[in-house]
Amino acid sequence: MLKVVVIGAGQAGLSAAHHLLRRGLEPEEDVVVLDANPGPGGAWRHRWPSLTFGGAHGIHDLPGMALGVPDPAEPASSVVARYYGEYERRFGLPVHRPVAVRRVESASDDGPLEVVTDSGTWRTELVVNGTGTWDRPYWPYYPGREGFRGRQLHTHDFRSAEEFRGRHVVVVGGGTSAVQFLLQLDAAGATTTWVTRRPPQFTQRPFDARWGRDVERRVDERTRAGLPTASVVSATGLPLTPEYRAGIEAGILASAGPLEALTPDGARLADGREIRADAVLWATGFRPALDHLAPLGLREPGGGIRMDGVRVLADPRVLLVGYGASASTLGATRAGRAAALEALRLLGAGELPHRVGAAAS
Repeated sequence: MLKVVVIGAGQAGLSAAHHLLRRGLEPEEDVVVLDANPGPGGAWRHRWPSLTFGGAHGIHDLPGMALGVPDPAEPASSVVARYYGEYERRFGLPVHRPVAVRRVESASDDGPLEVVTDSGTWRTELVVNGTGTWDRPYWPYYPGREGFRGRQLHTHDFRSAEEFRGRHVVVVGGGTSAVQFLLQLDAAGATTTWVTRRPPQFTQRPFDARWGRDVERRVDERTRAGLPTASVVSATGLPLTPEYRAGIEAGILASAGPLEALTPDGARLADGREIRADAVLWATGFRPALDHLAPLGLREPGGGIRMDGVRVLADPRVLLVGYGASASTLGATRAGRAAALEALRLLGAGELPHRVGAAAS
């Protein structure tokens, strides 16, 4: 029986695996990492090619190996896949892929966990779950959605703005992805209508370490209360960069207000206007991909999972990373380390204070 199964080889999962091995657990004998992707990169490997490294949110270093200074014009998917792959090789991380986890279950409240996959079952004392959100795109319901005759796609499925040249696209959502899509679509020769439930929350506050801590604190308050995670932009706002300022001045980044319904040929807005459209792009975010943990009954009545840091209060055998406050790459790196230390404590391996301080990478 294993000591720890890490589910997901994204930023949080790799960080957790690194710290577990660094502190004495053995690859394959004590720890394995199960990843559903065919290769390294986590969710980043699926991002659209036009999302360059320079245009992506900050991608932070994994412990013990700096990312360096990639070409800002290179697709972020390529940069991260290469970086994660090199990281796995350098530290000998025991990543098994492609392995799709179907469910995690247990015959008793204090016995081992069984991680059931499409390629066998792993028995383990603990699970560190780092499955993120990419596999659960959120499609909100609006009247008429089924009858719209044009194309509908989600951020999850977007590949190139060039596909929409000469067409009119309704972009739904108030986050960074929606803003980037609007600018790319305009540059590619498409016309757009931006619809948002609330006025876009542009902010001049610098996205620095202090800002990051404030965001994590607000998100952490929700997870400690067992509430569902909220959208990223509700905690961060939109950075008022020079590029975004230019888009506002050009009228590209101007919300038309809330969407009321889709019609066969377009969209009806809350103010009664009807917009003809060839496509609707749902930039409406994602939800945590945690269906495989459902057999453990972790959710609170409010729909969320009550957390204390990375610990799931309903079941101490499960540690969640890349969830809630640790969903950013910076938060995920720190959460991986926190999960490793907590796992070692639970396993009775001990945690020497001076070694913890020295281990920060």
